[in-house]
Amino acid sequence: MRGWWQELAGLVLPVDCAGCGAARVLLCAGCREALSGAGAVRARLFPRPEGLPVVHAAAAYEGPVRAVLLAHKERGALPLAGALGAALAGAVLAGRGGSGVPWEREVVLVPVPSARRQVRARGHDPARRIALAAAGRLRRAGVPARVAPVLRLRRAVRDQAGLGARQRRENLAGALEACPGAARLTDGAVLVLVDDLITTGATLAEAARAVRAAGLGQGAAPRAAVVAATRTDQKSCE
Repeated sequence: MRGWWQELAGLVLPVDCAGCGAARVLLCAGCREALSGAGAVRARLFPRPEGLPVVHAAAAYEGPVRAVLLAHKERGALPLAGALGAALAGAVLAGRGGSGVPWEREVVLVPVPSARRQVRARGHDPARRIALAAAGRLRRAGVPARVAPVLRLRRAVRDQAGLGARQRRENLAGALEACPGAARLTDGAVLVLVDDLITTGATLAEAARAVRAAGLGQGAAPRAAVVAATRTDQKSCE
């Protein structure tokens, strides 16, 4: 109930830009440009957690980008998923070079799973919703893409908010696993792990471990893409 009401309200009620507050527009042209994905770069984390795949981010987690992500994730501004999906699609495309795999194959976006309690509290699954929007944008660009939520939590984890890098790694170690049938759902595809945000890299490193442990991706190293990163190297992009 909550999800469809939030989506309907966001479409019909007067709103201000979620990024900068410009009057009576869901997302102004400037904020939409910031989320275009055109400037996606490789996210370089220091320290880099063991097992973290190559990650590309559409933007830095600051200013309007941060505001839009929070509005979608925490305040249920569901119509923003389209713009965030465009950003994520840009990050996926930025990771094509140097992947070592033929990208004419189907691309399967694997969203990092959220805890059920978080999905219930928010009324939606932000990463999955953005991934679905990104897959649609990729298909319109001529890239065969779909979403396969093949990872799941195998045990309870603490809320990551307020945890340091080492605490996050310890919190997530061994927490994810592939769902039954994951190999069938991803057979022959290029796997790209996706999330809305990367901070310490602990979540994507654990997701990559679970993918490798299940033998998904036919032995190819998984790639990863996010809407935003708290730290990015703006000078280089693989």
